[in-house]
Amino acid sequence: MRLGGRIQAAIEVMEDMAARKRPATEALKDWGLSHRFAGSGDRSAIGNLVYDALRRQASAAWLMGDDSPHSIVFATLQRDWDMTLDHVRQALEDDRFAPEIPVEKLQAAASRDTAFADAHIEADIPEWCAASFEENFDEEWVAEAKALAARPPLDLRVNTLRADRGKVLKALSSTGARETAIARQGIRIEPGRGSRRLPNVQAEPGYQKGWFEIQDEGSQIAADLVFARPGEQVLDYCAGGGGKTLALAAGMENRGQVHAYDADKNRLAPIFERLKRAGVRNAQVHSPKDDLSALEGRMDRVLVDAPCTGSGTWRRRPDAKWRLSPDMLETRQNEQAAVLEGAARYVRPGGYLVYVTCSVFPEENEHQVYAFGERHAEWELLSAGEVWQDLFGFDKPKPWSSDLKCITLTPASTGTDGFFFAVMQRSA
Repeated sequence: MRLGGRIQAAIEVMEDMAARKRPATEALKDWGLSHRFAGSGDRSAIGNLVYDALRRQASAAWLMGDDSPHSIVFATLQRDWDMTLDHVRQALEDDRFAPEIPVEKLQAAASRDTAFADAHIEADIPEWCAASFEENFDEEWVAEAKALAARPPLDLRVNTLRADRGKVLKALSSTGARETAIARQGIRIEPGRGSRRLPNVQAEPGYQKGWFEIQDEGSQIAADLVFARPGEQVLDYCAGGGGKTLALAAGMENRGQVHAYDADKNRLAPIFERLKRAGVRNAQVHSPKDDLSALEGRMDRVLVDAPCTGSGTWRRRPDAKWRLSPDMLETRQNEQAAVLEGAARYVRPGGYLVYVTCSVFPEENEHQVYAFGERHAEWELLSAGEVWQDLFGFDKPKPWSSDLKCITLTPASTGTDGFFFAVMQRSA
């Protein structure tokens, strides 16, 4: 396909999303199924264009004076794909599949003063979210939100049960892979711009051999901060697909026991194959129907990777931020309070309850931890910052912290997805 066909496809996908109120992944998949002539490079380029358009949708609409997918996609070409109006004209010349070029709107956008009408437009977030960002990041909130509208890298975690970082870096040398800035076993491949595709690392022999897993650096850091030691009993209470279970098991050197549980059997389904490929022998998977009463009061550490809005992952799922509503946030808060209460009973006296979200909203993070402490005097909030210093030293990028205890990782501060981390110790 030529560029014109790719632009038209991106517009159609975004129109489909708006009309049927569904995620980008579903709309892109359906487009691909109904246009089987499109090659993998075409599908990748169309996906890049759609996701780039969604990431900065609000500011693009403001610059163009029009919030239609047609205008937003062309604004994305001009701003994010470095294509001037002349470049666009030349690329679409004699392309019968190309949509009409909104010449006047592109000219106006290129010359328009970028002093945006409202801060939330510059930040490219829903207006109702601005108060939460400002509470969490104070004067830096716009910059923090804008960083969540950038393309994310591809991060990998080296599985130390099978390989070391040097070995994996050598195997992936053709991809431009390098060490991550913070995570001790992390590898990063930068995203590039325009139609550039990230490599399909799951096709690499090293992946099939279990040498590495795809996992954002922030998620790797959160698993490291759990500080699970060999020989301990650990419960991953919201294990999902098992990313943190795998990281915990590797950090424990296959000694002790990691109990992986999730209330949703569908989320848990991928964990079995992943554990096998990674060579994990100290993990026990518990289905939603299993009786966990034998674990109550026995766990050294319980990790709660709580259900949340996913605001910290908006770089990867930009359509989610435009679908999010205050009611959805309230629902997640209720779920988080319930899951904390449920998980706490498994911690032994002197043990630790670790609370993690992939959100940057204080309502899902500090508010939940403080409220739990007010309900339970036997729990003490510890300093996650001290554990950070012990693990990563003083010379690495630093996360946000409002109380020197809870920490928040963000694309702007730590170069990762947005993650919140807090740890509490049970006294009795």
